[in-house]
Order: sequence, then C-alpha cells, then structure tokens
Amino acid sequence: MAETILIVEDEPAIAEGLAFSLRQEGYQTRIAHTGEGARTILRGGQPDLMLLDLMLPDCDGVDLCRAVRAESDIPILMITARDREAEKVRGLEAGADDYITKPFGMMEVIARVKGALRRARGRAAETSRIVAGPITVDRETRLVQVAGQAVELRRREFDLLWVLASAPGRVHTRDDLLATVWEDREFVEPGTLDVHVRRLREKVEASPGRPEHILTVRGVGYKFQA
Repeated sequence: MAETILIVEDEPAIAEGLAFSLRQEGYQTRIAHTGEGARTILRGGQPDLMLLDLMLPDCDGVDLCRAVRAESDIPILMITARDREAEKVRGLEAGADDYITKPFGMMEVIARVKGALRRARGRAAETSRIVAGPITVDRETRLVQVAGQAVELRRREFDLLWVLASAPGRVHTRDDLLATVWEDREFVEPGTLDVHVRRLREKVEASPGRPEHILTVRGVGYKFQA
C-alpha cells in the first residue's frame, strides 16, 4: 500500500511540483491550500506524513501543526520561506519533525520525506502496546482490555484490531485490510471482513450499534478513532 503525503501549501505551483515529484517516487498525495482544507482532509483519514507550509492564508501553520500533533504522531515537515532561527525553533517546539526552508530542491525534500517515514516505521515496529481511549492492545501477550476488563478475541479479530488501532484516524480500505489480516484473501468470502468487524465491535464497543472507535467509512473501508 502506497504511503500518503498531505501537502499543505498555499502556492499552487509549489504544491503541484511537490505532488508530482512525490508521485514519481511512488507516494500518494493530497493537497490543501488552506488550514481549513487540511483539517477537512484530516477528518477523512490520517496521512502517513504532512508537508506543512508555515504561512497559510487562513491560519498560522505552527498552530495547525500543534493541533495535529495533539491528536496524531504522524511525521510533520515544516516548509517556509523564513530562515530565521527563531521560526525554526517555534515550528519544532510545536511538534514538527523537520524543517525545510524555501527555496529548496526536490531531491532534498524527497530525502527528508523518506527519512521521516523510515523513522516512523521504525517507531511503529518497536511498539508492542497500544492505548487508545479505553482500549488497550498488547501485541506480545495478545491481551486486549476495555476499561480495564480483559476481552477475549479470536486471532483474526485481534489482528484486525491491531491494524486499525496502530494508526488512529487512518482510513483502511477493504482490500488493504484483507491483504494485511488475511494473507490468503483470494479464498476469503466477501462478507468475512464485515462479520469480523461486527464481532469485534460487540466485544470492544460500549454500544456496538453506535460504535465510537471502529468506524465505517462508506464506500472505502474502516478506521479507528481513539
């Protein structure tokens, strides 16, 4: 599955240039020209990395960075025309992982993007325990607790919950989940995923009929909301 880069940049030529170069490297891209546009995209699912311009027409990029960081640990690379040390420090203190100053070369941006994603994958691989709201998932012991109470899950149910909870906010397509959780997906009945999601909700949701954590994204798949 190709990783998705969200580009938040108010200059269309720069945004399109970044998107083109990143697509050439095999990434998927989304573009927002305003802070509100970025928030709309983020509400629909979490990207794997965000390239964020400091100067946006409707908000301060640092404020947007801080808001995203409060809800997600995705890598954030700040892009700005400013090269003053104080501005760099302000962005980093808000939670940015790296800082790129305009004018920049595309090779530099791609190298920084690859480095940030590589570090993020490394952190994810080291994670063996997830706490998301009232739900705790421990991969080593395969123990799941909801509000402190142990919940017994079958193998596929656990694997499905782990994949979803590992990336809160990210939309997982049905094909992605089948490929990840069911290695032999060509032999899986079409409704198998939906059945497992229903059973999982019955075990971890306070109200399975009105789920708060395992959400359906109509026409696409599912996502986990902490």
